[in-house]
Formats: sequence, C-alpha cells, structure tokens
Amino acid sequence: MILRTALALAALAGPALSQDRTLTISVYGIAQDAYREALYAPFEAQCGCKLVIESGNSVERLAKLEANAASPVVDVIAFSDANALEAAAKGLIAPLDPARLTNLSNIYDFARDPVGDAMAVGYTFYGTSIVYRSDEVTVNSWLDLFSDDLAGYVALPNIATTQGPITLMMLQKALGKDDPTFADAIDLVAEHKDDVVTFYERGSQIPQLLQQEEILAAVVGRFGWANIAKLGLPVAWAQPKEGQTGGMNVLSMVKGTKDPELAQEFIDFWLSAEVQQKLADGLVDSPVNTQVSVEGATADALTYGEEMAAQIHFLPAAQQLEHREDWLSQWNAKVAQ
Repeated sequence: MILRTALALAALAGPALSQDRTLTISVYGIAQDAYREALYAPFEAQCGCKLVIESGNSVERLAKLEANAASPVVDVIAFSDANALEAAAKGLIAPLDPARLTNLSNIYDFARDPVGDAMAVGYTFYGTSIVYRSDEVTVNSWLDLFSDDLAGYVALPNIATTQGPITLMMLQKALGKDDPTFADAIDLVAEHKDDVVTFYERGSQIPQLLQQEEILAAVVGRFGWANIAKLGLPVAWAQPKEGQTGGMNVLSMVKGTKDPELAQEFIDFWLSAEVQQKLADGLVDSPVNTQVSVEGATADALTYGEEMAAQIHFLPAAQQLEHREDWLSQWNAKVAQ
C-alpha cells in the first residue's frame, strides 16, 4: 500500500517538476511578438517548461553576461558571430554538443560552426549589396560606387555601423588586395569622400534619400530591400562580380547554465524547419535551414536560397575583433577628418 501511494505521488509530481524547469533567453529586442508565436510558445508547449525572455542590444547584453559570469542568469544568448567569439575568448559560453542538435545537418555549412570549437551556431543571416537606380546607372562591381556617374549621388555606411566594415572588405576584394587592415579600401573611400552624399548611421535613411533623388545608389543589407522596393522606383539589387557580403546572427549556450540539455533542446528547436519556416513567412529572419521554402514577394524580401547564400562573403569574426580598432582609427584619420 505504501509503495503504491509513493508511486502515485511520484507520477503526480512528474508534470509539476517539468513545469518548474525555466530557461532564460537573451535576444535582440526586435519582432518579439512574432518570436513568441513562432518559437517561444511552441517550445514551452513541447518541453513543459517556462521561457524567460531578456532583450536589448548586443553590447548591453554581452556586458551583462560578463558581469554575471560567476553566477549566470542567462542560459542561451543570441548575438552576432563576432560577439560570440568575444564571449568565447572571455570564457562566457560553453561548447555545444553536435549530437544534441538534430537539425544541424539541414542548415548551411557556414552556419554550423561559424566561430569554431562548436561555440555557436548560426540561426539567421543576411546579404549586403548595392541598390541602385537601374534607369540611371549600372552597377557591376563594388568599385562602381566611385564611378563618375555616381559622384555626388551615393550613400555609404559609416565605419561604426554593422555594414561599414563589410563594405570595406568588398572594396578591398574588388581592388585585388588581400589586406585585413583594409588600408587600400579606406584610402579609396577617403579619395572620394567629397562625392559621398552621406556616410549613414541608420539604414532607414536610404529609402527617403532614394525617393528624394538625393542618391542613386547605396550599400544596404537585404533586410532593408523590402522598404526600398515599395518606393515604386526603378531600383535594382546589384549582383557585383566580386560577390555580395553580409552578416550572421548566432546562438550560444552560456557557460554555467544549470540545464544544458534544455538549453540545447531550445537551440535545436530554433533551427528546425518548422520554426524557421514560420519566421521566414513572417519576414522575421532569413532561414539557415535549407528545408525551408518560400516564394514570390517573401523570397524577394529575404536573403533566401542556395544561389544567394553562395554569393555571400562573410567577414570572419576573428578578423573583426583583431582589426576593428585599427579600422576605426584609419577611418577617423582619413575619412572623418
């Protein structure tokens, strides 16, 4: 009788214990309603656990991660690949177990281990290229940004933006110079700085500049393409001969998490075709899962498909960390003076 009672109590306690499992996720603040519907709520239903969401910009969240290193308050964090490498160097994140990531084989190769040592996995990426008025100019190369036709009608990203360093990388590539300091590219920008309408801080500035015909071309991330396409102007997304560039956001497991199994289950769930499909359909994230299928306006608004993915040259995270202070110093001396 006592044994049967104990077993019955254990059976009743099972679901309650499951409900007590809590996972804290640190993410960017954008599109949280969409994430709740496509990702958070379905995972809570699957695991019988509770997710606590902390949001903010990457600098603030990385600083909080470091401040709480001795007693972590976050289990999984989403940030850029460079942030992940910096966090790994500071001992703030732990390696993932590929055996626990059942969806790993379905994502692009470049997203499987973007910073090395299994410290992160990519969950979304984007392309960056040149948008231009196709009725006014032709763009076949990154060097066309400095053509006579575009002098006084081009916008470039400031070095302090996400798009700044990757633009310099593509200019350096177009010049045929393999130099991680980007010295030649910065010199080129400095030489033509008076022909640049603005070194923009926010991509949201570009549609208005195009609409007012203050510019005929600009470097933009693919996530800004949908708003530009809505302008009703003859604009095109360039396919430069040197290729496109872009960036990647990744997921990492925080070192010291009390439930590494649940943390990795959540990461794997985020990488699943089902979740990635919902986020793509909602124009929230460009999918890294190759099983996702979108068409028409949705595909056009995203960085989508193997053909586009193959064109993207990512700036290695290690190169970003090693040279970013030097890039800024050169820029301030030659371009911003």
